[in-house]
Amino acid sequence: QVQLVESGGGLVRPGGSLSLSCAASGSISSFVRVGWYRQAPGNQREWVATATNGGNTYYADSAKGRFTVARDNAKNTVSLQMSNLKTEDTAVYYCNRVELTGINNWGQGTQVTVLS
Repeated sequence: QVQLVESGGGLVRPGGSLSLSCAASGSISSFVRVGWYRQAPGNQREWVATATNGGNTYYADSAKGRFTVARDNAKNTVSLQMSNLKTEDTAVYYCNRVELTGINNWGQGTQVTVLS
């Protein structure tokens, strides 16, 4: 079983930056993709960004140009660098990792609050 632990959330003003990190531990094996989702109060969880094992990255329209996802296979980590944050970015951010086995792993989430 793989455990994912996020860190780096917090409170920031609009226009500010935050960096999230997610560390995987446990029965680490090859993965298909890692990435980030978020869920704001009253909303469904939505996809934010993905980094594939092959090195490709993909972003939701809301994240393009402002967020950068990066994976470090050697350290089993994935990060999300967020800049020019907006109030609508306020949400709980979840790390996601899809294993080659098809198992979908989730972290416990980290709160990001953008408040003027």
